[in-house]
Amino acid sequence: MQSIRSLTTLTICLLTAMLTTAQQKPNIIYILADDLGYGDVRCLNSGSKLHTVNIDQMAAGGMKFTDAHSNSSVCTPTRYGILTGRYAWRTRLQNGVLWGYDTMLIKNNRTTLASLLKRNGYHTGCIGKWHLGLDWKKKGSGEFDFFQPLTAGPLQVGFDYFYGIPASLDMHPYFYIENSSITATAVDSTAGNSGKGFWRAGPAGNDFRHEEVLDRITDKAVDYISREARSAHPFFLYFALTSPHTPILPTRSYQGKSGTNAYGDFVLMTDDVVGKILDAVKAAGIEENTIIVFTSDNGCSPSAGFAELSAAGHHPSCIYRGAKADIFEGGHRIPFIVRWPAKIKAGSETTATICLTDFMATLADMFQQPLKDNEGEDSFSLLPLLLQKKGYARTSIVHHSIDGNFSVRRNDWKLIFARGSGGWSAPAEKEAKAMGLPGLQLYDLKTDIREENNVAAGHTSIVKELSDAIEDIVKNGRSTKGKKQSNDVVVNYKE
Repeated sequence: MQSIRSLTTLTICLLTAMLTTAQQKPNIIYILADDLGYGDVRCLNSGSKLHTVNIDQMAAGGMKFTDAHSNSSVCTPTRYGILTGRYAWRTRLQNGVLWGYDTMLIKNNRTTLASLLKRNGYHTGCIGKWHLGLDWKKKGSGEFDFFQPLTAGPLQVGFDYFYGIPASLDMHPYFYIENSSITATAVDSTAGNSGKGFWRAGPAGNDFRHEEVLDRITDKAVDYISREARSAHPFFLYFALTSPHTPILPTRSYQGKSGTNAYGDFVLMTDDVVGKILDAVKAAGIEENTIIVFTSDNGCSPSAGFAELSAAGHHPSCIYRGAKADIFEGGHRIPFIVRWPAKIKAGSETTATICLTDFMATLADMFQQPLKDNEGEDSFSLLPLLLQKKGYARTSIVHHSIDGNFSVRRNDWKLIFARGSGGWSAPAEKEAKAMGLPGLQLYDLKTDIREENNVAAGHTSIVKELSDAIEDIVKNGRSTKGKKQSNDVVVNYKE
């Protein structure tokens, strides 16, 4: 009897210790806006005409980063970088983005944020826009059979739960997917839409309405937080918004609210989504030990209506040149805010240059579990910055445009391997070549943050130093220290 009591006591102690450890691990919510510009957020741009009160509240209670960058200036590759800690140009995706029917970009054996957290006792949820490829099955006729369960998607790369849409909200097929199956009971088709509310014509579920998607996924995210907050384990929610990307669809209560245009109204609706997440965390009683990240996948899209916004005195790229798709700063310099009341000093700020690939190493550092050589090859821990200590190790950052053009940044120097924007802004590469512009651009961001004065010809030693740096990053298959890794394809970073 004594031995049974001792065993029972030991079991209780072990369970208590496990529960205590789980409770000490922070819950993590990663909110990824879609095409939100650096200049849209008031706490980063005092000249913003948009009153982003909830995002600003996050910054007031946490840390804001003024030199944060997405690893690409478009959606899919950025999402790959966030979840894997690896530059997406190391994969088959050398330019552009995936489409709604493309296969999975993340290989099943690659460690992701979700799988890393899952092996540390977290429940992992993915809600919102996926846009990293799926494996739609086909019928014998060659047509897609959307009712067949997916065997490649979020669940195969570490997520326990998924509710969301396949790709961008303007790309068919249009379905809600829960875990591995669509929620629709029939497949309809939708006509395309034009203007700021643009989407392409294509197959759609009978329960799918474009104007309802943002509210639907927000409700799912709030429910997920409420449910998982009551469990014994910590949770990770990757909440990928569909806004303010096209179709720009502010609901009636937001229309005209910003005093700019429909895009500005949609940004305010996006800001209120952030507010609902903050409220859900507070209502669940987990505010103190929950890490909330807010960021964007790239700069603002021209679809926002830059002329209209400028006439209203608003500039989504703030002082930076370019926009979504470009190699210039406006393409990839993005908002990045982290709140963690238990650890991060309220109202803090850092000017350190960071990349969205850095979150994986941050988590590994938090758990004191060094990444393996084939994990997070381009990820540097942000934990020293968050805790305001020394030790942040990133010395360079590689940017990538929609056309597949590269640039490398070290300190204030930025070397661009392109003649023009590398994207949608003027001059495009063909135009820049016709104008006789040089194949390299070098900017000193300390004195020329607008990237107006190309000084490559007068600083050949800097050009060589940065060229050597990116050559090593490409050749070694990594930008962090560790054993050399292989890229998935041959990578050409030059023009």
